[in-house]
Parts: sequence; C-alpha cells; structure tokens
Amino acid sequence: MQLWFARGSEVSIREQLVTQVILGILSDDLAAGQRLPSTRELARRFHIHPNTISSGYRQLERDRWVEFRHGSGVYVREQRSDRGSPAALVLDQLILKLFRDAREIGAPLSAVRLRLRQWLELQPPDHFLLIEPERELGEILTVEIRHSVAFPVESCSIDDIPKELDGAVPLMLPNRTAAVRKKLPENTDVLTLQVRSVPSSLSGWLPAPTGLLIGVASGWPNFLKLARTILQAAGFHIDSLLFRDTSKANWQRGLPQTAAVVCDTLTAAQLPPNCRAIPFPLVSESSITELRRYVESIRNPLAESHSEKFTC
Repeated sequence: MQLWFARGSEVSIREQLVTQVILGILSDDLAAGQRLPSTRELARRFHIHPNTISSGYRQLERDRWVEFRHGSGVYVREQRSDRGSPAALVLDQLILKLFRDAREIGAPLSAVRLRLRQWLELQPPDHFLLIEPERELGEILTVEIRHSVAFPVESCSIDDIPKELDGAVPLMLPNRTAAVRKKLPENTDVLTLQVRSVPSSLSGWLPAPTGLLIGVASGWPNFLKLARTILQAAGFHIDSLLFRDTSKANWQRGLPQTAAVVCDTLTAAQLPPNCRAIPFPLVSESSITELRRYVESIRNPLAESHSEKFTC
C-alpha cells in the first residue's frame, strides 16, 4: 500500500498514518491478515520517530483495525465472513440434495426451476436498504448507488432498521457490519460495500500541482477531514486548499475561483456551473459491479442457457 506523510502539516503524522491505514483496510488495499510495515521500517523509510508510529499502531489496535502478533509484527485484523461458514455449507448440501432428489423422481430441471421461481417470487427483493448511522454519509452513498444501479435504493440509520425488511436487501460499509447484524433477523442476507482505493484515485493527480487553488466541498464532515489529511500527506500545501462545508450558508463562496473542486457525488450536482468538479466516489467499482450482478440475478433468478445440461 502507498503511504504519504507531510511534515509541518496541521494534521499530525500519527493521524496521517492512522487515516491511511483505515482507508486502506476499507478499500481492500490492505487485506485481512496482511502484515503492516514494522515500526523500524517506517521510521527508517520516512524518517519518522518510532514512537509516533507505535502510537498510531496502538490506536489502530484499540479500535480493532489491526492486531499485534508477538514476535511477528502488526497485522490487519481478520474480519468475520459468512462465506464458508457452517450454515452456508449446510445450505449448499440442502440445495444439492434437492437437485439429486428431483433427478431420482425424474423431474426435469426446467420443472425444478419453475417451482423454485414460484417460491422465490413469494417475496422477491425489490430494493436496497442502505444502513448508515451518519446521515450525511448515507445521503452520499445513496446518490452514488442510484446513479450506478437501476434498482430502488432507500436508507436508514441503525436505530431505524424496520423489524420486517419486506423485500429489502441490506447494504452497509464494512466497519458497520457487527453493529448492523445485531439489529437484523438471524441469517439475513447482506451486502457489504467496499470503499474506493484512495491511492489509486489520487495517482493521476500526483505529484501535487503548485500554484493552483483547489477547492474541497462536502456536507459530510468526515469527507472534509479525510480530504484535509490525505491531500496534505500527498503533498498538497494547506494554503492551496479551500474547504467548504455545504451545510453552512454561502458555502459556494470562492469556489468559482479555484482550478477544480474535489467533492462527493452529491455535492458535485450543487456546485456553481462554472466550477470544474472532481467527484470522488466512495463506493468501489468492485462493489458497484457486485450490486449490478445482484440486481441481474433478481431479475433473471434462474435464467437457463440453451446449451446448459442437467448434471449433479
């Protein structure tokens, strides 16, 4: 994973490290079980005091993003996954038994699929339900998904999850999974959204340009905070960055004079017409692809190609 550190910034080196590691985990740039660079290695490579790095790693451990393995190093914490769980394996066995039993009684595959479709259509999924405790972030993610997927999207906070999902397919960010699952009925199918990789998205804008005023606008406070941290760490001087909170009055002031405005997808549509918007989508391309495939599977749940044969 690419790391940047800016000295003399109003954002501490420790916070720059912590922020980049968290974003790396959320975007899958850092995989579960992956070993992070040692304190000594980072200190030597970036000429940073070891205590600063150790402090950052300890904060990440307290927040359960990483774990220390004695004598081995610091590793991205393993996340619970439903794939390969005992329940999933049992379900696979039940489905396999269904097809085997159908073959033994001479039922054609087309008849099995027709009956399955009838059962599935009793209450088919008809919309995504984004569950996100931060209202501003929820609005941004909802707009992104609506722009990318031809399927209804609603949103709610964790405390407002309906008791009956009624055709809703829950969506959430990876760091919300544990809290959301406690509120959902057992064995509810959920889709986890991955965050877009920041280093990959920034690569086309580096090295940081000089002499240009860049705007940063969003109604989500953490977008502004993360942008301040990452852009400064990547070499953008704080004096060349103009930050605007869209929840404040006259937030558009000064933005037309910038070379470009880095913003979220929701804010991009609210900028003055003469501003050059650089929207930063939060949801990764892989997650958007997964959502589209899910929608296709709902619309064609048991689509059968003419060349398919019934084998078990």
